[in-house]
Amino acid sequence: MTSKVPAALADFDLHLFGEGRHWHAQEFLGAHASEAHGIAGTRFAVWAPHAKAVSVAGDFNAWSHTAHPLRGSDSGVWEGFIAGIGSGALYKFAIQTPHGEWLLKSDPYGRLFEMRPATSSVVVAPSAHAWTDADWIARRRETDWQREPVSIYELHLGSWQRSADGAFLNYREIARRLVPYVVSMGFTHVELLPVSEHPFDGSWGYQTIGLYAPTRRHGEPDDFRWFVDHCHAHGIGVILDWVPAHFPKDAHGLRRFDGLPLYEYPEPHRGEHPEWGTLIYDYGRPQVRNFLMSNALYWIEEFHLDGLRVDAVASMLYLDYGRNPGQWQPNRYGGREHLEAVQFLRDFNQAMHDVHPGALVIAEESTSWPDVSGAVEYGGLGFSMKWDLGWMHDSLDYFKRDPIHRRYHANHLTFGFMYAWTERFVLPLSHDEVVHGKSPLIYKMPGDEWQKFANLRLLFVFMWTRPGKKLLFMGGEFAQTREWDHDRELDWWLDRQPLHAGVRALIGDLNRLHRELPALHELDAEPQGFTWIDCNNVDESIFVYRRRDAAGREVVIVINATPVVRTNHRIALPSAGVWIERLNSDALAYGGSGVGNSGRVVAVEEPWMSLDCSAWITVPPLGALVLQAPG
Repeated sequence: MTSKVPAALADFDLHLFGEGRHWHAQEFLGAHASEAHGIAGTRFAVWAPHAKAVSVAGDFNAWSHTAHPLRGSDSGVWEGFIAGIGSGALYKFAIQTPHGEWLLKSDPYGRLFEMRPATSSVVVAPSAHAWTDADWIARRRETDWQREPVSIYELHLGSWQRSADGAFLNYREIARRLVPYVVSMGFTHVELLPVSEHPFDGSWGYQTIGLYAPTRRHGEPDDFRWFVDHCHAHGIGVILDWVPAHFPKDAHGLRRFDGLPLYEYPEPHRGEHPEWGTLIYDYGRPQVRNFLMSNALYWIEEFHLDGLRVDAVASMLYLDYGRNPGQWQPNRYGGREHLEAVQFLRDFNQAMHDVHPGALVIAEESTSWPDVSGAVEYGGLGFSMKWDLGWMHDSLDYFKRDPIHRRYHANHLTFGFMYAWTERFVLPLSHDEVVHGKSPLIYKMPGDEWQKFANLRLLFVFMWTRPGKKLLFMGGEFAQTREWDHDRELDWWLDRQPLHAGVRALIGDLNRLHRELPALHELDAEPQGFTWIDCNNVDESIFVYRRRDAAGREVVIVINATPVVRTNHRIALPSAGVWIERLNSDALAYGGSGVGNSGRVVAVEEPWMSLDCSAWITVPPLGALVLQAPG
């Protein structure tokens, strides 16, 4: 039976929880190994306001629904202490619904779960990890990431690499392999597809049951803490994909948690995503907002993460998302905006920035909703940055075309600059673009093998020299030739093939150049950091633009989107002197043909295209040049 000890829940905690203003609800909800009156055991608490009775069922009581009942309260929180139960115990909450049915539910605040397909929550001992990243966290708080180089390597831990027998690697082993690779490639951050516990591998973590639990597939919570600490020790930030937009219908999860809709909206037109078959969190219910807000802060505080990328923000913002006419109802003002979700996102972002300055919060938002990265106090949603999915679609649409037709589609490269500074953008080539029949990046490119690789290198130079932070999904850095498969590791053998190794070398050099030259990152979010020199030469598909930093130092980029070598091509330049050819995507080292300017371009004081100076250069086929100004 439950030990007769005083209730552990403070009235103040319950009051804040009921108002939706408790930012650390996991500290009193869930399972906590502890002592009461000198007796070791575990304290359990769960929110189930509609329940007639709640108890703890586990491997310690033969999964009895009645052996260890919890005490209820007016707050809807049930709690109790069970003596003799410690870390490693398996448990669920047995909940009697208003109709008398008994449900067995995993702990919403559970911090560890059994390995799937088992579904029990697991009592976890307090963390024993000794963090070593205090200096990193202190620097992060003082960093203005808008003016820093940010180049993100996106990966799925279960399929980046696996053991020789195909099994999952532990978080620690992944870190030992991943960190040297990421450092050698010059990326500044890794972004992990969701590691929160999820029952179905094929959801990639985006349909989570255990929002507070790092997945057991790769170890225990302290193993994940070690992973993050190891990244920080080597200068790599860690961003986690976070999913507050929906959750799956699995019987042991949040769906009708206490017999009635609780975490989800009760109305079908608001409570379910028709496209995904998942349920939508009730952002109007204070305790649900607490669940999500506490979770976001939990990942930053407990695991020292450097930011969250928030998935499917557009699905949260619109009441008619994925719905046909008649399947949704307007808000109280007659609009399609989901007002409760909007308010939640603003509150969430405000809290994140107030409590953890320097931690990034990045929106995957696919519409033209205004001021996604605008300050909350001025009516924005408050995100640090937003994925520029328009740039991604336009760029891939341009580069997939045969070069002979590109003259008719130059706007796909230029249009993005019409809105490039309306938000603070991340340029993503993400996992979504290399699955479900979309083909890998290399096979989106037209032409023979040489042209495919040249086009891909050209796309990468455009991406790395254009304003905006960078994100590339694993495998893209060496031109993976098959679609991503979450059930197997990347084809690392390709990395030893010359053309693939050339792409990888290019990405490494682009990352290093991106860090080394402030002109390529410092003014990403400010229009004075970019100027077109020539965007009208559509017949030759040559584009020339300049980047500058706050001190006025400049870099000029020349792009030739056709397979024709352009010799004696005149370009305008801002100043006279020797411009250094810092990068040539057609270099032999990258698998190119070696056409270029022998590492230097001489500009003379002869006006051209509204600039005072110009130079005659050779522009390589399907190639790009990065020229650094004299001095």
